[in-house]
Amino acid sequence: MLSQKALRRIAWSTGAFAALLAISAIVLWQLDRAYPPPLDSQATTSAEVLDRDGQLLRAFATPDGYWRLPTSLDKVDRNFVDMLVAYEDKRFWDHPGIDLLAIGRAALQLVTNGRIVSGGSTLSMQLARLIEPRDSRSIASKVKQVLRALQIERRLTKREILERYLTLAPYGGNLEGVRAASLAYFGKEPARLTVSESALLVALPQLPEKRRPDRNALIAQAARDRVLQRMVSAGRLSEREAARAAVDPVPDLRRPLPALAAHAAYSALKRIEPGKPLQLTVKKSVQAGLEAVAREAAKRLGPKLSVAMVMADSRTGEILGEVGSADFFNAGRSGWIDMTRVLRSPGSTLKPFIYGLAFEQGMVAQETMIEDSPADFGGYRPKNFDMGYQGDVTIRQALQLSLNVPAVRVLDGVGPARLLARFRQAGVNPTLPINEAPGLAIGLGGVGISLRDLVQLYTGLANGGKVHALRDGTEATPVDNTAATILDDQATWQIADILRGVKPPQGALPRGIAYKTGTSYGYRDAWSVGFDGRYVLGVWVGRADASAVPGLSGYVSAAPILFEGFVRTGLPAMPLPSRPAGVLSPKREELPVTLVRFGPASDSQSAAGPAEPAPRIVFPPDGARVDLAPATAQATPLVLKLQGGRAPFRWLANGKPLVGVDRTRTATWLPDGAGYSTLTVIDSAGRAASVKVFVE
Repeated sequence: MLSQKALRRIAWSTGAFAALLAISAIVLWQLDRAYPPPLDSQATTSAEVLDRDGQLLRAFATPDGYWRLPTSLDKVDRNFVDMLVAYEDKRFWDHPGIDLLAIGRAALQLVTNGRIVSGGSTLSMQLARLIEPRDSRSIASKVKQVLRALQIERRLTKREILERYLTLAPYGGNLEGVRAASLAYFGKEPARLTVSESALLVALPQLPEKRRPDRNALIAQAARDRVLQRMVSAGRLSEREAARAAVDPVPDLRRPLPALAAHAAYSALKRIEPGKPLQLTVKKSVQAGLEAVAREAAKRLGPKLSVAMVMADSRTGEILGEVGSADFFNAGRSGWIDMTRVLRSPGSTLKPFIYGLAFEQGMVAQETMIEDSPADFGGYRPKNFDMGYQGDVTIRQALQLSLNVPAVRVLDGVGPARLLARFRQAGVNPTLPINEAPGLAIGLGGVGISLRDLVQLYTGLANGGKVHALRDGTEATPVDNTAATILDDQATWQIADILRGVKPPQGALPRGIAYKTGTSYGYRDAWSVGFDGRYVLGVWVGRADASAVPGLSGYVSAAPILFEGFVRTGLPAMPLPSRPAGVLSPKREELPVTLVRFGPASDSQSAAGPAEPAPRIVFPPDGARVDLAPATAQATPLVLKLQGGRAPFRWLANGKPLVGVDRTRTATWLPDGAGYSTLTVIDSAGRAASVKVFVE
């Protein structure tokens, strides 16, 4: 039995030891707070631009010249992670940052063999070395790693430690992190790695320069095979699996990292925050297809010529692919200039909207005859592209053949100011020459417009006349996505029906699209814009310095690129919109007298203006709401009244001619249902007036 003195001594010693432990803990805690690991100063990661699905479109090297892509554990192959932990730190999920068993084993092997056989470093210790590189392989450096590993484990979860390690681990050259290595050596993200690929990526960080597969393929292969054998010994792989993986060749070259959508990526680079990738509306497969088409087409077309392309979803306004030039780094083609945003003459590509307004106002039908012959519009004398004339043609033929004189005749009837007003209503503001009012030359390209804006207008033709502002995700401020109307759905269908009949370029694969081409004055710009039931693709070909290119034309130079672009995007073909209810396409012999021929007045009269005032509907007023009980037997006709114009008059309701031709300035109309209706009157001179009413 212990004496009282002995008991007091034991109690005092125990208390002193406890106090010493407490003081030591306080000191260590204070030191830990005073000297935390530099986790917040982790190396800068590469700026990333992603597509709409989160796939990498383009990455930028860090300021210190490294490809260092942030890594999420959820986007790395699970088998690779398990293999890494089994090879580097098999008790990683259990130890507090240091593995005493591994350290003891390494020390015993050092004493027994007189050399280092295996290391005792944990992944936490390796992360400590990566965020705070050591000056030498001294014992002091090792002790510091141990202490840092303990600090790291207090601050980060195991998943966070792994993610940081997989972001910073060296893989040779200026590659850091498993994502950069997987993209450079295998051309894919590390989400789905083969056994062979996983083993190679496990082996590289130990001696990244010596084992670089693009420089030392045999050494890299040997290191990979050692990892495979270790996995067999650890029971993670069977002998057969390891043997199959060992047969796979090691990549002997380094691939470039994804480098798509250069112009969009560079324009948004200043707004990309570290660690926060910028996501575009672009779809990677579409972008890659369009860039390949543009690059190949530019080579065929010759030096200094460039190609720009924009593909958009007409239902949302989202840009799915945009190519600013055939080659961003080609100085001969001025590849750094984004030609999707540069104002150029659109040639004949605005003609569909001229005819669309005429359809909307009831001035023409597809089989209406129009004269293609020399004409003088107050001194403006347009000529056709081939300098020839067709004589009498239908409206359908005039648009499909892109005849200039008929287009100007129709524009003279609808008014260039009204055309520009519709463009502005759709969010597009074409640029007129300085100090010039809207004139008839607009119809043949006498206005400045960008490819993006042209595609935005054409989205209305694919979307029932509704236009959404285009956006690609690089915008500094949110884009108003409210739909605007450029044409009503009936006129839109008429134009799409005509353009779907345009002959495809020679050798083009059938696609079922409607399209229009254009060539600017002096052969400076070649255009082609096409659409199906959802997607719109616009193509521009020319020189960035606006020099003339003899032989350049929309049909020969741009249209083949358009058709190839639709095919190479991989998007499903969407059928063109079906005919809206109530839309008629009468044969020539079925046309009312006022729609048989467009513009009976002479050109000189048209330019100066007819003597009689234009027709104007005075009742019902535009926007009126009328209650005629249309669904009942007691429905009463609505009286229509007009002023001005030259008799006889033809009335149309929603594009459908009313029975008979009136020589008086009154008529009656019995609606066939409730809702909005458009009433149009056309006089014998081909002039029209319209109002919209709502029948309740």
